[in-house]
Amino acid sequence: MNVIHKKPWAIAEREATPEAVFWNRRKFLAGVAGGSLGLGALAANPGRALAEEDPSAGLYPVPRNEAFVLDRDLTKESVASTYNNFYEFGTHKEIASAAQALPIRPWTVQIDGLVDNPQTIDIDALLAKMPLEERLYRHRCVEAWSMAVPWSGFALAELVKLAGPTSDAKYLRFETFHNPEIAPGQKQGWYPWPYVEGLSLAEATNDLAFMATGVYGKPLAKQFGAPLRLAVPWKYGFKSIKSIVRISFVEERPVGLWEAIQSKEYGFWANVNPGVPHPRWSQSSERILGTSERRNTLMFNGYGEQVAELYKDMKGEALYM
Repeated sequence: MNVIHKKPWAIAEREATPEAVFWNRRKFLAGVAGGSLGLGALAANPGRALAEEDPSAGLYPVPRNEAFVLDRDLTKESVASTYNNFYEFGTHKEIASAAQALPIRPWTVQIDGLVDNPQTIDIDALLAKMPLEERLYRHRCVEAWSMAVPWSGFALAELVKLAGPTSDAKYLRFETFHNPEIAPGQKQGWYPWPYVEGLSLAEATNDLAFMATGVYGKPLAKQFGAPLRLAVPWKYGFKSIKSIVRISFVEERPVGLWEAIQSKEYGFWANVNPGVPHPRWSQSSERILGTSERRNTLMFNGYGEQVAELYKDMKGEALYM
């Protein structure tokens, strides 16, 4: 007998939007964007306006990968695009306007380190090489708020394949832009700029690890980390580095910006665990953006079936901070 095991985040097939309805709705939205209704929407949503100007806009929307669905409604774009952490532009959440100073073209990504194919590639050339798809992911911030997001992009494993890591490569080190002239937060000397984060090679090649280039059926708005960010939904959000300019394959474990600042609160692994509190607050529940609802936090943010094996033999590691 063939027993089907339902994914922990999956919805029943009967509850899913039929494909024809889904694509017709997207065609309608694309059509009104050029008319008076579309102009009004752009005026009300500056993040959308800038996304429309992105030279990659014609690539979106991309087909949805139905293997990655959710047990909750998507967070409204108007909410998710106006409540953002991006310390390069400020320590508050309302940085969407300030982030528009970020120039996203020209933009290149350097791939280097322990690889057979080191290269510096233009973002649009990278997009042309990659199989783009949409995935619905939970996003859980270490600050105990959460949202549900329709990211577009490609599996990080595809970029690993492009780079061709050598046998000595154990980790990926990600680095964001450094330009204090347009990012006033980078003038603050107590932060070790530029922002750096890292994954193990095993994590980077897990099916869930994703390079996001779009959101809500459009290119990434700048406050989301345009034009290229990481999305690792089983980890706290500070691991999902924004506006990436360099990816290095290295042998030694990278030290991320927040780990460098306070390693007792922000570690390398940063896997979501409701039973392990942050030193200053509980992680047992989360506030869902755009609602008055709190939900119990799930182990690995609900993705344990896909990632728990990565950590089963690790002893003495702070896996949940």
